Amino acid sequence: MVSVRTPLTYRDRIEALRLRKLEQTRFKQSLGSRDTDDKGSVPLPPDWQGFTPKPNHPSGAFFGPRACGENFRALLECHPTYIDPMSSLAGGWMLSFSEYRKLGWPPDPEFDYSHLHDDQRRYNIIPGIGGAQHFCPEVRIGLELGWGGLLEEVRRYRDLNHPADAAFYDGLEDVVLGVQNWIGRHAHAARKTAEGETRPELRRNLLEMAAICERQVNNPPVTFREACQWIAWFEMVACMYNNSGALGQIDEILRPYYERDIATGALTDEEAVWHLASLLIKETHYMQVGGPDPSGTKDLTSRVSFLVLEAAHLLRIPSNIAVRVHNKIDAGLYDTAVRYLFEDKTGSPLWMGSDALDRGFARDGYPIELARERVKCGCHWCALPGREYTLNDIVKINFAAVFDVALHDMMSDSSITPSVAELWRLFEKHLRRAVQVTAEGIDFHLAHYKDVSPELVLDLFCFGPVEKGRDVSDGGVEFYNMCVDGAAIATTADSFAAVEQRVEEEKRLSWAELLAVLDSDYRDAEPVRLMLKTVPHFGTSGARANDWARRISELFVQLVKEKPTPGGRNMIPGLFSWASTIPMGKAVGATPNGRHAHAPISHGPNPDPGWPKPLTPTALSRAVASVECGYGNTAPLQLDMDPGIGDTDATREKIGALIRTHFDMGGTMINLNVLNRQQILEAHEDPSRYPELVVRVTGFSAYFASLSKEFRQLVVDRIVSEE
Repeated sequence: MVSVRTPLTYRDRIEALRLRKLEQTRFKQSLGSRDTDDKGSVPLPPDWQGFTPKPNHPSGAFFGPRACGENFRALLECHPTYIDPMSSLAGGWMLSFSEYRKLGWPPDPEFDYSHLHDDQRRYNIIPGIGGAQHFCPEVRIGLELGWGGLLEEVRRYRDLNHPADAAFYDGLEDVVLGVQNWIGRHAHAARKTAEGETRPELRRNLLEMAAICERQVNNPPVTFREACQWIAWFEMVACMYNNSGALGQIDEILRPYYERDIATGALTDEEAVWHLASLLIKETHYMQVGGPDPSGTKDLTSRVSFLVLEAAHLLRIPSNIAVRVHNKIDAGLYDTAVRYLFEDKTGSPLWMGSDALDRGFARDGYPIELARERVKCGCHWCALPGREYTLNDIVKINFAAVFDVALHDMMSDSSITPSVAELWRLFEKHLRRAVQVTAEGIDFHLAHYKDVSPELVLDLFCFGPVEKGRDVSDGGVEFYNMCVDGAAIATTADSFAAVEQRVEEEKRLSWAELLAVLDSDYRDAEPVRLMLKTVPHFGTSGARANDWARRISELFVQLVKEKPTPGGRNMIPGLFSWASTIPMGKAVGATPNGRHAHAPISHGPNPDPGWPKPLTPTALSRAVASVECGYGNTAPLQLDMDPGIGDTDATREKIGALIRTHFDMGGTMINLNVLNRQQILEAHEDPSRYPELVVRVTGFSAYFASLSKEFRQLVVDRIVSEE
């Protein structure tokens, strides 16, 4: 413990921030498990008086831009301040605006999409209707204008456009005014905290913090610290509004401020890392470092790229920093990232395969130079900052549900002689219908979301919404590329393979007997279940399930890409289940791969845990690369490894080679945990024994102890041994 008389180093302060984060996390864990991203929210003060929104709907809820803006401003104006003397940045978010919404979608006739409900349920479609954010803002808009400049822009374009209904501009103005109020109150809080601070270095820090807050009520940032503070305001406000926000190419965004301060002697690397750690602890927003410039001839790695990784390394908390790998990546950055992956054991950083992503997006008809400007900004996805609306990661079709419908359809039709060929024909028929229903749902969302809960915060950080007076979901931006993910590919491929081998070829089970054991969830039929389960799985060398997985992926891509939505929007296929493996599994009965009814579906594009032993990392990598969709969305490889021989140069070199090889094979993204098998098993049994254990659950990272027992089990099941 540092003596109160010993001057605090920047590393001391970072460690204090980390310990405070753990303390706050333990409090949040006491409130119950959470199977989503670890969030940077801090606990409310016990004397907070609460917030009551003003409804504009008979249901008691509020909808539309004016009501959303007015209520969000009111929330910000009563939101408590938060000052940590160990941080260089003011603020901490505590309240979620979404929790005050009451209803996510208006119960009115014009917002009714019940005509889609039956098919959405039948195919277990997550339609994305009412889905918030999941695209990428451009924070540089705000860095250049400041909050005062943003307010001027809103007012200027309202005057220029003279809209018949100014509700959209009124909502935007209320958001900015609420933010300015919140920032101004932090200036006062920092000064008040400084009055009681006895340590001179902390008192000086608090006074500098207060002065920055006072300037940032209106003015854009000038220094590196000010830029970090401004970004912190953005991400906290975005998270409060609808859990949104992403920081994009963070090293390039901050590089001009860093280089200017270094050149004048106003900043050291050690201080810069402290500012970055103070930023990273505010929220686990997605960002990337490295990667190609638009021409593809230059790597974007800079000194800031290394400092971002170092800040995350010192914190060792959940974070979502991606390294964008391409053929010209800085070798030092790549090696540092691999080393931190092993040293920190937090599942960070993530890895993006730029070459395959860029080529894929170009297949949608875009220039390759534009494709290289897309950045990592979510669990498994990229987008063009401030220019593209996507609904990434919130539109999904459950292949296992489609398979189940096809099988029961075939068996209920007396005119059909059951066969694998007929089953595939019906699977294609129902998957085509599922894609069509999904496309109609996307159009419905785009037609109405502006009147429900418009993206008022992120609208400020996009090119077009303010200028046009239109929400980003309503034609405000330049590009509309709607993500559609397929889920349960391994569950479905293994089921096709099991039916083909055990029923059609070996005739060890009739079609009627198969249906009976499935409908009874293998009751009194464990030998039959094991017989089906032991057919070689997707990912196993030579398994016919590999062919089925590729066939399913190719069909899915064909159906998604053969035409746009009825409204003309481009759709882009991907393979990902996010944290929906458990709820999507609960919607599906028993399947012929030996899976019990309502058990989780397979994770993303990954093979299921192997039989009778886990697949090697190389086999997993090959399998996932073989089913990539190829149009700019990802099929992320999930690796959870006990390295066996430990953290050695040889091990790190091997994993570094595996990452590069996966991307050379056409892979797009890797989520990689390095976990001690014994430790993770002990933590699963008693999470309190390892309160600091961080895992990358899927595209997001979290404290292992914060997850439900069901979700912890999924992580445990995925751990594979070193090859």
